[in-house]
Amino acid sequence: MANPTGVVIRQQNAGQNLTFGAAAVTSTAFGTQTYAIRVSCITANCHIKIGTAPVAVATDMLIKSTDQPQYISVRPGEELSVIQDAAAGVLNVVELTV
Repeated sequence: MANPTGVVIRQQNAGQNLTFGAAAVTSTAFGTQTYAIRVSCITANCHIKIGTAPVAVATDMLIKSTDQPQYISVRPGEELSVIQDAAAGVLNVVELTV
């Protein structure tokens, strides 16, 4: 899948595997040079929300486990929150440096 963010990616940085369930889970803050992330639901569909102290709910952006990895623009210091759609699973988040 092409990178639709328009951000030129120079390298991949820290990655996080977030185990999600019925309660929202939040990532650590993105690094000072992170302006994009790549997310992929590994085992089950999930909903995500990005921002400062975000809390994902079932009406937020849906990421399906059958989707290709999604590239999303972010700001340094933001976080990602994830919650299950119908079942618990794992979301992989990789910070991308420009």
